[in-house]
Amino acid sequence: MSVSTSTTRSDPTGLHRVLDRPLVLPQAAQRLDPDGVLWPDEVRVRVERLNLDAASFRQLAEKHTVAGHRDGEAVRAEVLAIVTARGKMQNPVTGSGGMLVGTVEEVGPESPLGLVVGDRVATLVSLTLTPLVIDDALSSWDGLTEQVPCSGHAVLFGRSIAARLPEDLPVALSLSVMDVCGAPALTARVVEEYVERGRAPVVAVIGGAGKSGSLSLAAARRAAAASTIGVVPHQGEAELLRAAGLSDHVAIADARDPIALREAVTSAGGPADVTVVCVDVPGCEGGAVLVTADRGTVIFFSMATSFSSAALGAEGLAADVRMLVGNGYVPGHAAYALELLRDDQGVRGLFERRLHE
Repeated sequence: MSVSTSTTRSDPTGLHRVLDRPLVLPQAAQRLDPDGVLWPDEVRVRVERLNLDAASFRQLAEKHTVAGHRDGEAVRAEVLAIVTARGKMQNPVTGSGGMLVGTVEEVGPESPLGLVVGDRVATLVSLTLTPLVIDDALSSWDGLTEQVPCSGHAVLFGRSIAARLPEDLPVALSLSVMDVCGAPALTARVVEEYVERGRAPVVAVIGGAGKSGSLSLAAARRAAAASTIGVVPHQGEAELLRAAGLSDHVAIADARDPIALREAVTSAGGPADVTVVCVDVPGCEGGAVLVTADRGTVIFFSMATSFSSAALGAEGLAADVRMLVGNGYVPGHAAYALELLRDDQGVRGLFERRLHE
């Protein structure tokens, strides 16, 4: 077994892999050591596919699109350059990364993760803190999709999270769900809190036809929301959401236009007691606050969110709202999201459509 014999102790958070000085946590680091030799509490995964998070991929795609033509090779080259330079995948503009799928190829003797060699897993921690090496130059990826087939290795720490892939679902579909599985679990928790206090909430999901948005709508309904409002940017998305049957009302508005958003949500039965922001573009903070009722809750799941803008915007509007950062982790979140996918054909249909776009 290729386990480090250094006398320096490893840290379950991965501090021993950080190359920055002064020392910072792996997510905040500029560079990680991605060496494949394991420390005793680590796991090495043979990578087969990355899933870039939506905000990161959008930024890269827009940067390398000229006159309506996306230069996939330039996107691919930039992703490879980031991983090579930083020892992890962390978009320097958005600060976000994504997740990966692979097969466990070595387990340190002190690993607490419960994985064994041969397990096919999806990592449920961000690529922004996962040591990563790509060894095939991303030669199988065209740079045009969020999912990146590749070969390489990644290292999981003692406090990393990974889930075994279900055998009844295609790998690409499982990866898409697990990439956003924190959103429906936290949405359900918040809705249940309202219900337990004796008042079922009105829930608005901004970006309701997307991956995290569709799951969040399904979760809100299952948690007994009084009604659900799916907000989408145009008629095409509205038709998809209506066909999926995931929301009681569908509102069309540009989430970056706070007045238009307020009018659309109000017409659909708002204001919302719970507003869930799942879009991958910046500038939606003010509108999300504006459509939320006093003493309501806004949950931000988008990595494009400016949390200073959200806080200052709420202050400027004298809005008495609770704002939560969706950190992507709730106990049992992967199993819950996969259950929603299996049980709701509307959710599954939207996910499968996204995979083939």
